[in-house]
Amino acid sequence: MPGFEFWGDEERKEVNDVLETGILMRYGFDGPRKGIWKAIELEKAVCNTFGSKYAQLTSSGTAALTTAMVALNIGAGDEVIMPTFTFVASFEAVLSIGAIPVLVDVDETLTLDPEAVKAAITPRTKCIMPVHMCGSMADLDALKAICDENDLILLEDACQSIGGTYKGKKLGTIGHAGTFSFDFVKTITCGEGGVVMTDSEDVYTKCDGYTDHGHDHKGADRGADLHPFIGYNFRISELHAAVGLAQIKKLDTFLSIQKKNQTLLKEILSEVPGITFRKVPDPQGDSCSFLSWFLPTAEITEAVVEEMKTQGILAGNFYWFKNNWHYISKWDHLKNAETLQGVTHDVHMALKEYATKSFPASDAVMSRCVSTAISLLWTEEQIKDKGEKIVNTIKKVMEREGVPA
Repeated sequence: MPGFEFWGDEERKEVNDVLETGILMRYGFDGPRKGIWKAIELEKAVCNTFGSKYAQLTSSGTAALTTAMVALNIGAGDEVIMPTFTFVASFEAVLSIGAIPVLVDVDETLTLDPEAVKAAITPRTKCIMPVHMCGSMADLDALKAICDENDLILLEDACQSIGGTYKGKKLGTIGHAGTFSFDFVKTITCGEGGVVMTDSEDVYTKCDGYTDHGHDHKGADRGADLHPFIGYNFRISELHAAVGLAQIKKLDTFLSIQKKNQTLLKEILSEVPGITFRKVPDPQGDSCSFLSWFLPTAEITEAVVEEMKTQGILAGNFYWFKNNWHYISKWDHLKNAETLQGVTHDVHMALKEYATKSFPASDAVMSRCVSTAISLLWTEEQIKDKGEKIVNTIKKVMEREGVPA
C-alpha cells in the first residue's frame, strides 16, 4: 500500500535539490533558493494529476481537514456529519474549529450510510464529510443529492484513498473540497504532509492564507504581506514537498501494482463460501490499497483473528472493530470529552451523548470485517502463501464452530 515501499533515487534527488540550497522553508528567500520551489511544483502536480483547479499543501492530513473546514466557513456550533469508522484525525479536526462531530452508521461500503445521514440532519448541520476508508469510496451520488437537497457542504476526507476514482472523477475532487494525507503510510508519502483540493478560488485563497499565519502572499517579500485574517502555521516544508514530488510521479505504478496484488488475493479468499467482500460503489475506482472482507458472524470473525494471531499471520490484517484508532467503540477519550483545552457547552454535551449511544448497524458491519493491507512488494508466490494461510485459518475456525466452509 504505502509509497515508502518504493523509496529510491528519485526521492533522494528531489531532497538533495533542497539540501544543496539550504532553503527548507517553502516561502521567501527567493535568491538563495536558486529557483528551487518544491512545494509549488507539488501543488501543480496535484492539480494536474487529480484534476482540481487549486491545491494547497499543509503539514498533515489533519491540518488539511482543519484548513478546508475553516475555508468553507464551517465553525463554532456547526454540525459535521461523519462516519463511525474513520481515523481519529477526522473528528479531531472538527473539534479543533469548535464544530460538533455527528457520528452516524456505516454500511458495507465501510463508509457513510446515506439513510443514516438523512436521519442525522438538523437545523445546525453544515457539512457532510464522507471518509473514503481503506482505498474505496462512499456512495457519492447519494451524498451529493442529500447535500443539494439540504444546502449542505460536501467535504471529502480522501486521506486513505489517494488515486481512487468515482465514475471517472478522482476522489477528493468531487465535493466542495477534498483532502489527502501524505503521512508515512499513505499511498503517496511526504513523510508528513497533506493537501486541500478545490475548484473554488475563494476557498483556495482562504486556505493559502490560513496555513501561513494569515499572509496574503501579495507583497514583494514576507514582510510586505498583509494579513486579512488570523491564520495558523500549517505549512509544509520544502523537504517534505520534495519527497512528495518524487512520489506523485510514481502513482500510476503504485495503483497498478495494488490492483494486481489485490485481485490475486481476492481470488484466493473467494474459495471460502463464507467470505463476502466490501461493497464498492464504483468497482473500477477502487484504489485497491486494502482488500476488505467479511465473515458470517462477529464470533467467527473474532475467532479467526485470534487464530491468525496465534499462528503469527495477523500482521497486515486489521480488525477495526477492536482497533483503538479507527472505530467508535474504542474512542473513550472522545466519548468522555477528555480534552486539554476547554470546549463549549454544546460540544461537551454532544460528546457526552456518545458515552451511552450505541451503533448496532455499524457494529454489525465492523464486527465481521477484516481489512488486509496490500503491499507493493509482494511476489505472486508470497500472495499465494499469504492467501492460503488465511483461507486455512478460516476453514479451521469454521470447522471447529460447525459452520460449512
